Formats: sequence, C-alpha cells, structure tokens
Amino acid sequence: MRRLLPDPADEVDLADAYAYPAGRARWLRANMVASADGAATAADGLSGTLSSPADRRVFHLLRDLADVVVVGAGTVRAEGYRPARLPIAVVSGRLDLDLSAPLLAGTGPRTVVLTTAAVPAERLAAARAVADVVVCGVDRVDPALAVAALAERGHRRLLCEGGPRLLGQLAAAGLLDELCLTIAPLLASGEGPRALAGPPLLPPVPLRLDHLLEEDGALFARYVVRRD
Repeated sequence: MRRLLPDPADEVDLADAYAYPAGRARWLRANMVASADGAATAADGLSGTLSSPADRRVFHLLRDLADVVVVGAGTVRAEGYRPARLPIAVVSGRLDLDLSAPLLAGTGPRTVVLTTAAVPAERLAAARAVADVVVCGVDRVDPALAVAALAERGHRRLLCEGGPRLLGQLAAAGLLDELCLTIAPLLASGEGPRALAGPPLLPPVPLRLDHLLEEDGALFARYVVRRD
C-alpha cells in the first residue's frame, strides 16, 4: 500500500498510519467502505461486497488497535457478525436480536448490548443471560450515554463499523472523532444508504484529511473531525 498524502511514499506502516492519538481520554473512530459513486452497500445489501483484500487488511488492523467495536443491530444481522478477539457492543433500541446467534451464544469476549428501558423486562432478562446489557435511554438509545457506558468499562478506543444510521447519530451528537473511509473502485448505483444516514447535519461537520493511501485502485482516507 502506498501513501499519496500528505507525503508520498511507496510503502507505509499501517499500524503507524492508523495509530490512535496519544493523550486522549476517549476517541471514537468509524470505519466504512463506499463505492466510487457513494453507495455504502452493493445490490445484495452488504458492505462486504464492496471490500477488497487491502480493505480487509485495514479492517482487521483497526480492530486490532481498538478496545471495542460499536455496531448497530441491523448491521449485525445483515453482515452476520461473529465473536472477535475484542468485545462487540451492539446498539439495539428494541433488542430485536437473535439471542442464539453466534455473536451472543458463541465463545469469546462477552457481547455488550446497548438498549432502552422500553424493552419488556422478560426480554431484558433473556438478553442478560448471554450478554452485558446496558440501558442507555428511555425509548431510544442515547449515543452520548452509550459512549459513556463503554468508556466507564475501560473502552477508550472505540471503533464504529456502522451502520450508516448509527454513524449519522454519532456524528449528529458530536461524538465522532474520526472517519476512516475506503473508496472502492466500483460503481454500485441503486437507492441504498451512504456512509452516513439520517437527518442532514446542520451545519455539515468539517473534516481534516490526515492521510490518503492507495492499493489496487482503492483509496483509504483517514479524516479527523475539526473541533476549531
């Protein structure tokens, strides 16, 4: 993989390029892939179809660097999430999860489920048998409460893998620190979601391009949210 910006180089140390900033109490990074025309999923509804070997290397590296993966329930179902070496935190306002799925019933770090007080008590009890359940809102998951709950558990380096609606909520709440975006050399068209979904961000969130990498026509942009 080569670096195009800021300083062109034929080879790049990916671990160094994606290192978390030092001295930050909490850092929320998002990792998404999109086609060249902006689609976050292909015709099959999966983001993985847009991926590539280089994108998967970055995907696994970002997981290696993180303390916890944050992901929406819809993405868990669509992409068939399974246990990983680090905890997976699933955002599910209605707790409409298959509690017998590998992510919850399999081995590995115990899954965290971030949900609401509106879920029936018996459903909460069933989920608590297979996961660490945290109530983060009354009738909807409050992004700030969810991030705070993870930080209280010692998870300071957070990695959000989507979906687009969850990522839009995190950005709207001012919680997003960084977006790692893979731009696949593909055209997907269709009416599917973009990397972020939901109401327009007013004003738009300003970003600073930290680096731009390339391999086999795919671009890997690391954007940092500007706080100034």
